[in-house]
Amino acid sequence: MAGRAGVRAKLEKPSALDHVEEIVNLSDAIMVARGDLGVEVPPEEVPALQKRIVFRCRAAGKPVVVATQMLESMIHAPTPTRAESSDVATAIYDGADAVMLSAETAVGDFPVEAVTMMDRILQKVEKDPHYRKMMEAFRYAPEATAADAITAAARQVAQTISATVIVTFSSTGSTTLRCARERPIVPVLSLTPRADTARKMALAWGVHTVQTEDLKTFRDMVVKAIRIAKSQGFADVGDSLVITAGVPFGTPGATNILRIAWID
Repeated sequence: MAGRAGVRAKLEKPSALDHVEEIVNLSDAIMVARGDLGVEVPPEEVPALQKRIVFRCRAAGKPVVVATQMLESMIHAPTPTRAESSDVATAIYDGADAVMLSAETAVGDFPVEAVTMMDRILQKVEKDPHYRKMMEAFRYAPEATAADAITAAARQVAQTISATVIVTFSSTGSTTLRCARERPIVPVLSLTPRADTARKMALAWGVHTVQTEDLKTFRDMVVKAIRIAKSQGFADVGDSLVITAGVPFGTPGATNILRIAWID
């Protein structure tokens, strides 16, 4: 594909489950296709397999989507069953980056209501103190790289100083994905000069991406981070933000800077 697209593997066959780790490592993102998976394996095995796949993706820092039959009854009904609401919530508590509707919005009678309901469930779950405890309990140790060390530190610093946002400068998006893997308590504002990277980051948990010109100087980094954080509604006067970037600027995989900035 010559770098023109990413690969999102859709896991629906038992043979794939025997090679989950290798597939995750080779893919840019993963989809847990529960409907197809439920045809291939006994239904009672699907919940455990979903958790196993999501945890593996979390550990690798790869976006994972849980899909199929999430609000199935809303194909013909304006409200879901309580079991369906719990199912959507479980995917979020597991740590999924995204959840996906299929027939509910493709051929359903209540597509807007289905999306609205799913959003309400997600918003409620992520405000639950138990959700934050689960994310803390299943946080994975950073790899022995400068980028992982910086992103892990950025999460801790943001929490300690009550920053309003973590700003990542990344040309490939790899540092942004590592930051999302940390599940910080604040949003991640991803700034990138590449449109393809900006589009791919839309799938990652907690990430809002803005395409911007590449950095030229250290001062440019701080000024640009503050300006865009303010214009995008993530920070205001008196707030602090945590910035990560790499020197030399524009070099993929060179994240080696963590900076705290205050807006005055």
